[in-house]
Amino acid sequence: MTTAARTVLRTEVRLFGREPAALFWVMLSPTVLLVILGQVPSFTEPSVGLGGRRMIDVYVPVSVLFALIMAGLQAMPPVLAGYRERGILRRMSTTPVRPSALLAAQLTVHGVGALLSALLVVLVGRLGFGVEVPGNLPGYLLALVLASACALALGAAVCAVSRTQKIATAVGSAVFFPSMFTAGVWLPVQAMPDTLRTIVEFSPFGAASRALDTAAGGAWADWAALGVMSLWAVLLTGAAVRWFRWE
Repeated sequence: MTTAARTVLRTEVRLFGREPAALFWVMLSPTVLLVILGQVPSFTEPSVGLGGRRMIDVYVPVSVLFALIMAGLQAMPPVLAGYRERGILRRMSTTPVRPSALLAAQLTVHGVGALLSALLVVLVGRLGFGVEVPGNLPGYLLALVLASACALALGAAVCAVSRTQKIATAVGSAVFFPSMFTAGVWLPVQAMPDTLRTIVEFSPFGAASRALDTAAGGAWADWAALGVMSLWAVLLTGAAVRWFRWE
């Protein structure tokens, strides 16, 4: 990494830390969601429909995905689109600091923020509600990395098709709610009817939910789900590169 790129990264980290809304929604809101759900008595009781597991056990991976979705769709696109709208990217292109360094810094900041938020969710789930640590940690980490790649690539694609910050916020919100549904925020994927679950698992976050849940149970992350996530990450990254404009 060049000195200029490191400077941009440090600057973006400081700016991210000065945004209370971003810090709350990316870093804290997934854990807050888990804690609120954990106060529902039925969520801490074994469920026959979930094979004897508790609803709170299922909602740990869901809350992890919520963190990734918040970072990729709600936090990152308005920032990048705002830089473009204000001409910051255009001015950077005339300096030794390339706009690509800013894009890499944004992906790094929001990706690391989302992963730290996911770690906090797992820790609170374990310490606060007795949720088991993922039984297959390598498979869980692989699924988590691929899910992060999907979320960030989707956010980059939203930014690529949004000319202004307002448009990026609107498009991000439009994609946000279907993503929340397929991640299982309102109804866990494992509790969906068979046909709906099959359809949802072809989406990036539906596949991520399956992979994380499988790895949490001790088996290797479902290969089909990993393949679906990999395909989505490649397609969304390609779309973002194809449509992205610096000005």
